[in-house]
Amino acid sequence: MGRELALKALYRIDICGGASSDDLAALFETAPTDSQMRVFANALIDGVRKDERDLDKQIADALEHWSVKRLSRIDHNILRIAVFEMLHMADVPTRVTIDEAIELAKTYGDEGSGRFVNGVLDRIAEVNKLKGKGEDRPPAQHD
Repeated sequence: MGRELALKALYRIDICGGASSDDLAALFETAPTDSQMRVFANALIDGVRKDERDLDKQIADALEHWSVKRLSRIDHNILRIAVFEMLHMADVPTRVTIDEAIELAKTYGDEGSGRFVNGVLDRIAEVNKLKGKGEDRPPAQHD
């Protein structure tokens, strides 16, 4: 639920050209989440916004015959969230990050989004040597 909330917030930021703290607070109020999920969602939102250029470069480098500008806003934000998680959240296994991103893509993207997101994230994990990250400890409960 934290990733889904972050996706909705980042999508809103893309559409509206930014979002105030009040806008995000209103979004969080409508979502039935606990405080731990909100903290996780906020960490994702803040991290993605802060590292947007680096995340987009990672994504662009992993795309074949495609450009970042051609990505749907949904797929783009799912990829940003997942790449941020893989690179900056050591307690979240890469496998979990990719699986959750695929599920978000299947729910909010088009019919090919799940496979597309999987391929891009797999490539980024391989390039950054993150394939087994977090496998040696129990997965964190972020959801």
